[in-house]
Amino acid sequence: MLKQKSYQAKQCGAHFFEPKGPNAPKWFVVDAKDQVVGRIATVLARVITGKHKATYTRHADAGDFVVVLNADKIALTRNKWDDKKYYDHSDFVGGLKIKTAKEMHAKHPTEVLRRAVWGMTGKTSLARHQMKKLKLIVGTEHEHSSQNPQPLPMAATRKTVAAKKKAS
Repeated sequence: MLKQKSYQAKQCGAHFFEPKGPNAPKWFVVDAKDQVVGRIATVLARVITGKHKATYTRHADAGDFVVVLNADKIALTRNKWDDKKYYDHSDFVGGLKIKTAKEMHAKHPTEVLRRAVWGMTGKTSLARHQMKKLKLIVGTEHEHSSQNPQPLPMAATRKTVAAKKKAS
């Protein structure tokens, strides 16, 4: 039996095009100290997916890089430190692990914010690639200073996050 020849090169894995020039990804820095998790996560999800740009296309990676400082000093409203549950399963029978937000924060300080941003993105290979643009840092010192990150412009942030920063 004859095998049919493939005239098109096979694509191994996902290939993502990063634009050059004025649409090239920029680097932003955000301070998450005393910010409510859900409110800052919506802003971060918009920036890493590129929805804050006029050139947004949902099948292309148009997002920017975001360095989040003080990602361990986030705030949750009401009783969510004790009431919010995170579920992980090992895919074995009886392998369900349940942790509260307080337990998760004690063991992995940035995981609460990372999971909140992941919940606001699409669950695709493109979204997994875009999540790599989110750099969560414990403390104020980061190793991305050579990229010269700028403060996030007010047009990209929501009014509630901007008002909280002005009040502080």
